[in-house]
Amino acid sequence: MKALRRSACAGVLLVGLGSALLVGAQPDAALTPIVFTAVVDAVIHPVSAEYMMQTMDAADEAGAALVVFTLRTPGGLVDSTRDIVTRMLAAKTPVAVFVGPSGSRAASAGFILTIAADIAAMAPGTHIGAAHPVSGGGEAMDATMSEKAAQDVSAYTRTLAAGRRRNVALSEEAVNKSRAFTEREAFEANPPLVDLIATDVPDLLRQLDGRTITRFDGTTVVLHTAGAHLRTDEMTFRQRVLSAIAHPNIAYILLSLGMLGLTIELWNPGSVLPGVVGGVSLLLAFFALRLLPVNYAGVLLIALGLLLLILELKVTSYGLLTAGGLVSLVFGSMILVDPRVPELQLSLQVVGPVVLTSVILALFLVRLGVVAQRQAPVTGSEGMIGVVGHALTAIGPNDIGTIRVHGEIWSATATEGLAEGTPVKVTRIDGLILTVRKV
Repeated sequence: MKALRRSACAGVLLVGLGSALLVGAQPDAALTPIVFTAVVDAVIHPVSAEYMMQTMDAADEAGAALVVFTLRTPGGLVDSTRDIVTRMLAAKTPVAVFVGPSGSRAASAGFILTIAADIAAMAPGTHIGAAHPVSGGGEAMDATMSEKAAQDVSAYTRTLAAGRRRNVALSEEAVNKSRAFTEREAFEANPPLVDLIATDVPDLLRQLDGRTITRFDGTTVVLHTAGAHLRTDEMTFRQRVLSAIAHPNIAYILLSLGMLGLTIELWNPGSVLPGVVGGVSLLLAFFALRLLPVNYAGVLLIALGLLLLILELKVTSYGLLTAGGLVSLVFGSMILVDPRVPELQLSLQVVGPVVLTSVILALFLVRLGVVAQRQAPVTGSEGMIGVVGHALTAIGPNDIGTIRVHGEIWSATATEGLAEGTPVKVTRIDGLILTVRKV
């Protein structure tokens, strides 16, 4: 019995030892660092801000070692930028902003995001800066308002640069003097504007492994990124759709389509489809225009141009209204988006077809209107003129007889004698008596 117990204990020990060795031979997945990556290739607006904050929330929940945003942007809205920075400073997970790949830039709002990150990195051949604020409506600000806006953003940028121990003076010049910096100028400044130059995200992670960084609150963190598991966070379908709508060319097409649809519905009540499409397009256009530096004088000129094209239906202008509408559409399209942001300018390849389509549609409607005006009346007393019938009785010169037209029996007179059954055509109506002639 004792021997049996000894054998059982030995078996249990051997099984336990084997299991321990087997478990020890497998890598511990819980110890593998996780790095969240996201690509922000868009204007900084509420949709892209929601996307970046969503990524930081997911990284905090997963206990990630790092969040890396690959950033390339021409700029964006100050309010959305502040929302991102506020979430970035409160994030439990360190945040790296990598301006890449080569040839990219992070201007205006992108510069502020780069300065605010725990780690700022740039790829060779990239640049950052030019962060002077402009009006959200695209119109020129007076000297006082421009100075106030610049000083506000300048103080905000200085605060972030000081908190991240980056070059405060150069950060201020990027705002007040619209200075831009190449990756070498930013990295070699004293103190630097960025921490690293890396060719891509894997190269960035290799350089960051074992590096000690100081968070905005003064705490230090040692990064462990060697062999990290990369988890890519992408925009949701809703975010992709809304971000695509916020593109200037798409917003312009939606605006034009919305105005045309509603105009057609107003001139042809009950069509339904043009009204529905126009209303939805116009609402989406207004959403997009809220996210872009739009000059509302351009919106009014586009609306005026479409109105002039439609007025050609009612007013005889010999083409002057059409010409004025075309000019208004072209100039409105040219100034619709703030030209100081080249990436947000409307493409002529989009403006041309939209204007041409509007003109063709207007001319088509004008033609339909002219044809309708030239058609003979088909109702009322005027509708009887030219109608063909036949005599039910003989009608002598200047005598009154009866005829049948439109299935109705009318009294009629004629200037010539007509026999019973003669085909006749109505030439005049006088009260209830028709004047007819032989067909």
